[in-house]
Amino acid sequence: MEHTGVTPSGAVVAPDLAALLEQPGPYVTVFLTTESDIDNASYRSGQHWKDVRRDLGEAGVPEEALAAIDPLVPAAHHRGQTLGVFANAEGLLHVEHGPDVPPQDVGQFGPLPVLIPFISWRQAFPTHVAVLADRTGADLYVARHEREPLHAEAGGDESPIRKVSAGGWSQLRYQHRAENTWEQNAEDVANELNQLVERFDARLVVAAGDVRAIEILRSEVSPRVAECFVEVQGNRAEDGSDDQFHERRREAMAAVVEEDSQRLLSKFREELGQADRAADGPADTVAALARAQVEVLLVRPDANDPRIALYGAEPALLGLERDDLRAMAVDDPSEGPLQEVAVRAALGTGAGVRLLPEGDLPTGRLGAILRWA
Repeated sequence: MEHTGVTPSGAVVAPDLAALLEQPGPYVTVFLTTESDIDNASYRSGQHWKDVRRDLGEAGVPEEALAAIDPLVPAAHHRGQTLGVFANAEGLLHVEHGPDVPPQDVGQFGPLPVLIPFISWRQAFPTHVAVLADRTGADLYVARHEREPLHAEAGGDESPIRKVSAGGWSQLRYQHRAENTWEQNAEDVANELNQLVERFDARLVVAAGDVRAIEILRSEVSPRVAECFVEVQGNRAEDGSDDQFHERRREAMAAVVEEDSQRLLSKFREELGQADRAADGPADTVAALARAQVEVLLVRPDANDPRIALYGAEPALLGLERDDLRAMAVDDPSEGPLQEVAVRAALGTGAGVRLLPEGDLPTGRLGAILRWA
């Protein structure tokens, strides 16, 4: 395999979470079932929260933190199937909503928040642009996790928009004018699309609509957009919604998520095989995190993993043994789940995180692509 120093895109970089980790703990983390497609959804979410709240109160969680979560619950089912929150004694620190019902409700109180589910939600929803086009132009929607979609329109020259049968030379003239109009509209759409992809660093473009309009649009977009352009079935409805289109859009996102994981795993194998920019296994990976050497942390999540790691106040202060922390002048380290401590260190040192499906690598469910060898 040809070696390159360029690491594929796809890792989740979360400076917002890293900044929140600078707030003082302990933290309460909640992942609460908020099913939307059931009767009395708000009431049932409230019942889930009642049980979790009681357990957290008994565990010593400050009432201020619990009270800050209370108003989020009644309407949470409108935003997703899971409500994810972490807070401290000062109040809310972070709120997100997940697309799937959790295996069970989680309420945890400790020196470290649970971060991996938040990473998973972001990874599953890459920023993308949805394009619904016809021969008059297109509606473009920038879709980002936990943010309202942004809408833009492009094109719009409607005179003429169809080929007509005028006969003889006139027919050819009208046909040519129609093609020119379609091409101009497609050029306008392409310009807008190119700008949106660059501005928001979109990973995917999902386009649907008139076959000829999409064909012309493909020929006009930049190479950057062409690489991530996927055509699916659907049409340009007035409200920009179409059930078939949105189902194909979800499938396209899932395919991109899988592709990105495989590309990063392939890069990891390449670097590991050349004994170059890779750390494999918990010991080597934790040591690389402590040197702020990690570019992308690779994790195969396991919620039941019993292993722990030790850590200090700063993200790069971590190790597997107390002697590791003593060497960093940390005499009284905290301890937490190995994978969560590693994710905290990665985010705090500006590294990306990629969660991988089951497989043989990285060894021990933890590895990294490094910034330097």
